[in-house]
Amino acid sequence: MDMEEASALARNVTKGRWFVLFICFLIISLAGGTYIFGIYSEVIKTVLGYDQETVTTLGFFKDLGGNVGIMAGLINEIAPPWVVLGIGALMNITGYLLIWLSVTQRIAKPKPWQMYLYICIGANSHTFANTGAIVTCVKNFPESRGSVLGILKGFLGLSGAIFTQIFHAMNGHDERGLILLLGILPSAVSLLVMFIVKPTKAVTEKNEVKRFYCFLYIALALAGFLMLMIVVQNKVKNFPQSGYQAVAVLVMLFLLSNLAVVVKAEMDNMKLQRFSNGTPRSPPPDYRKVNQKQAELVDMVSNSKENHEQPKSLKSHLVKAFKGPERGNDFTILQAFVSMDMIILFSAATCGIGATLTAIDNMGQIGRSLGYTPVNISTFVSLISIWNFLGRVVAGFMSEFLLLKYKFPRPLMLTIALLISCIGHIFIAFALPGSLYVASIAIGFSFGAQWPVLLAIISELFGLKYYATLYNFGAAASPVGSYLLSVKVAGALYDREARKQLLLQAPNSSHNILTCMGHECFRLSFIIMTFVSLFGALISAILVVRTRKFYRSDIYSKFRVEPSQWQEKVLEEH
Repeated sequence: MDMEEASALARNVTKGRWFVLFICFLIISLAGGTYIFGIYSEVIKTVLGYDQETVTTLGFFKDLGGNVGIMAGLINEIAPPWVVLGIGALMNITGYLLIWLSVTQRIAKPKPWQMYLYICIGANSHTFANTGAIVTCVKNFPESRGSVLGILKGFLGLSGAIFTQIFHAMNGHDERGLILLLGILPSAVSLLVMFIVKPTKAVTEKNEVKRFYCFLYIALALAGFLMLMIVVQNKVKNFPQSGYQAVAVLVMLFLLSNLAVVVKAEMDNMKLQRFSNGTPRSPPPDYRKVNQKQAELVDMVSNSKENHEQPKSLKSHLVKAFKGPERGNDFTILQAFVSMDMIILFSAATCGIGATLTAIDNMGQIGRSLGYTPVNISTFVSLISIWNFLGRVVAGFMSEFLLLKYKFPRPLMLTIALLISCIGHIFIAFALPGSLYVASIAIGFSFGAQWPVLLAIISELFGLKYYATLYNFGAAASPVGSYLLSVKVAGALYDREARKQLLLQAPNSSHNILTCMGHECFRLSFIIMTFVSLFGALISAILVVRTRKFYRSDIYSKFRVEPSQWQEKVLEEH
């Protein structure tokens, strides 16, 4: 390869959609601070003297901020992604820095409502990072949206374990240092790369699926490596600081190795374009311009049809405002919000994600109540993170494969994920020896699997035109479920049991930190979680029945229009 071709390759790599995807891997891999709340929640509880209901309420506001991204979605509709990422970076450092100042007692002890505000701001920054990165990539790869959501959401799930390793390499075991790192590192990465993340023209590539499988293999290798290191760190007493640092370096090398797939993809595309032009020795043009006119003409046809539809009365206006088009077409935001499909989907996600998130947010307190050590609890959190990742990539890639090959309806994958979560809830409820290891795996996998399936269903049923807003509306099911199940059920029942124990042990004590020990602390809560998840699976099955005809059709056909076909389409419409 001569200098001119190397220069063309570098230009295509840095301007291409594959490089945007790679950059989004880096952003997402450090944007999952909300998933390690179980590690640093205890230091907040101890230093600030909170009871468990206050801690679960803090967890709710963390989930509220981390999942209600309507503002991020609306900004993304009118502004480029770098604006969304920049706002998120500033919010992230503001929120977590204030929490760090509070737990290190560098500022006056905040009232609970102030801590709720701090963590909500910090966590809400993740919705800006997710929206800027994930929505951009889904629009850049519309034919592979299941794979895109699976791999990006997978890295988001894995980010908890990645962050834990980086934290141990830099700060040892001081949970307060983890809070500071949560504020600085994701913000720095987003600010450094935010101008690279941008929409590109979607093009059909022959080997697109193979590229995503290459990313998947790297991600699986990284997950396996992290799993091995977690086991070693858990077994080896006094694991050395240099060992943590070596693990962190290897983790970063795994992430950077995705760049090799990007370069190979661009090289193959350049070769294909060069040979198709019949000029093998000339510098290749930018292959992305091939389908640009095709996309513009198809958009022109769509807009022309909309402009010629004239409502005849006020009734027609109202019907158009609330009654959406057929499934798979672009709904307006209002049409999607009032759709029965969205109501069913949101309700199922509230049950499933809310119940699994209750277990994740309370894992620290669950472990302590059952007598596990801090090292064990850190292991549970890391296991949840890794199986969260596996759930996301398996559900994303498998649902895509089954949909394209066997017309397997994606909502059925959501039903299966909800049933898997019941296993984890039962193991927590009955607290058998070693039960939290099994529960961490089942709950992590189920929680992860629900996300790419939920978000892919939204994109398929309601279109991509307003996907940034609808994506964040679907994610809002998480804090709703968290508040109802974690705060009002698990937190309240834990404190009730803790007060019983306190009265039995020290009836006249004025000690105000409620600590519950034993399997009774969470038993009733997770029996309730089991039945809630079963109910979510039932209503998800209703959506399977409602959409079975839609998923039997070729739902991606409009993204595979060949040049001869779009020319005929334009002539027919005009």
